Amino acid sequence: MAKYRGPVCRLCRREGVKLFLKGSRCMTEKCAVERRAFPPGQHGQARPRASEYSTQLREKQKLKRTYGILERQFRGIFSKAERQQGITGENLLRLLEQRLDNVVYRIGFAASRAEARQLINHAHFQVNGRKVNKPSFLVREGDVIEVKERSRAILPIASALEGVDGRGVPVWLDLDKANVKGTVRGLPTKEEIAVPVNEQLVVDLYSR
Repeated sequence: MAKYRGPVCRLCRREGVKLFLKGSRCMTEKCAVERRAFPPGQHGQARPRASEYSTQLREKQKLKRTYGILERQFRGIFSKAERQQGITGENLLRLLEQRLDNVVYRIGFAASRAEARQLINHAHFQVNGRKVNKPSFLVREGDVIEVKERSRAILPIASALEGVDGRGVPVWLDLDKANVKGTVRGLPTKEEIAVPVNEQLVVDLYSR
């Protein structure tokens, strides 16, 4: 499967906000957005006038880059959000949050979504007692995500759990650190999804 392999700090600089793509580094003074708060490239410090289309495109790019999804997969998720009842933008955010790689990151088993995807691909997690190795798997209310017993001591998971108290766990998830497992208490509302994106602009872009 195709994926972005370049420097992820450039992505944050291009969008002008922290997308938290490098885990704990984003919380320090080494964060590229803190050190160089302008887009990368020789014209990065210019101030071009943003059109309506470019504003909508930037919001879509923020979402894709935050969750580590490429265009074809993102379009599929958007189409599913359109078919669901309710507000399309909120459905889109909810579907992205339900992805297993995002839940593993949010609950504190990985320092970033990219690290969560790698751990899931290597089959370190179970959902409701069954092995799941697809990062795009959508969790549901009541699902229990746990680290396999043989994987609980590996460094990435242990390090992420040590730092989870500083980052916090969303209210729609419940973490049991002692047993290295978490539970989906309910699906998140828009207010509970901490992503700096105007999702309505993404809907407007695909409606053009």
